[in-house]
Amino acid sequence: MRAETQANIEKIRKSLTLLGQRMDIETAPHRLEEFNARVEDPTLWDDPARAQKLMRDRQMLVDRMGTYEAIRSGLADNAELIELGEMEDDAEVVAEAEAALTELVEMAAKKELEALLDGEADGNDAFLEINAGAGGTEACDWAQMLARMYVRWAEGRGFEVDQQDMSPGTEAGIKSVVYQIKGPNAYGWLKSESGVHRLVRISPFGKGTRETSFASVWVYPVVDDNIEIEVNPSEIRIDTYRSSGAGGQHVNTTDSAVRITHLPTGIVVTSSEKSQHQNRDIAMKALKSRLYQMELERRTASIQEAHDNKGDAGWGNQIRSYVLQPYQMVKDLRTGYETSDTSGVLDGDLDGVMASVLAMDVSGKSRAEARAD
Repeated sequence: MRAETQANIEKIRKSLTLLGQRMDIETAPHRLEEFNARVEDPTLWDDPARAQKLMRDRQMLVDRMGTYEAIRSGLADNAELIELGEMEDDAEVVAEAEAALTELVEMAAKKELEALLDGEADGNDAFLEINAGAGGTEACDWAQMLARMYVRWAEGRGFEVDQQDMSPGTEAGIKSVVYQIKGPNAYGWLKSESGVHRLVRISPFGKGTRETSFASVWVYPVVDDNIEIEVNPSEIRIDTYRSSGAGGQHVNTTDSAVRITHLPTGIVVTSSEKSQHQNRDIAMKALKSRLYQMELERRTASIQEAHDNKGDAGWGNQIRSYVLQPYQMVKDLRTGYETSDTSGVLDGDLDGVMASVLAMDVSGKSRAEARAD
């Protein structure tokens, strides 16, 4: 058996080990039996929200069990075919089985990464907030570039993108924008993007100089109906105001925009794209999501540390650099991941850099480094 083939078999075995650990493969059949028994309970749908969550959790377990079995059987079948082909000197059978193993390596790596999205809120939709930082007009333009990047990434995955609020820049770009991203594991994928993003480029505004701009990204999970978050009415202030939109059909002609301030924490959330009643509901949901995110951070020390280190949108606090001049490079400063395909990244090809962060274990090492230890 060729060395490359042996290496592929070993990669798949390691992926299977991780997948089995993440889903606790030994207890999975028993848990599925429990799910099935609960599904048959005639009172289940008396509480639709509870029933829907149960059905989602059951389907997730079924999918993970199916994936594990497909990879396990694919590995066994193709390894056996290679051995038989080599014994009978059938190069065609060997080649076909080796090609199948190569595809299985890619599938296993993808499923291994998806298995990391098992945090408490990873399956939820997400709020994505972008704010221009140091750099004036340049920073506002950079914030708009980031907004486009994330919208294209989300739409490329078939996610729904709903703009909640937007404040335009004075001369160009945007000062801030908030989106709700709806799709499977939206928060799990996007949570790695929270932090300060730094851009280096030649100014597009006629200066001809190399400029450095900053913008901050903050991602928090949308709270679903199964999560209880209590907000004391006496601890919030609700203001209505007239939004200063970008012009045309998006200009509000009444004081329909809503701002909610949570007095104990200082959290401020806004919504200006809908009617006043809708904006109030959207802003309250965003506030509950922010409070939920704070609770998640308190439970997870590594996330809290990352948030504490995020700091202001300026020098020394960035998580990622996008250099367009004098060379082309996007580099994540947490993982060391880098690519020269800057146009691809800015067009929404973020899977590689997101994966590099998701693949880190709690010690801060990459998965490859952790395995080497």
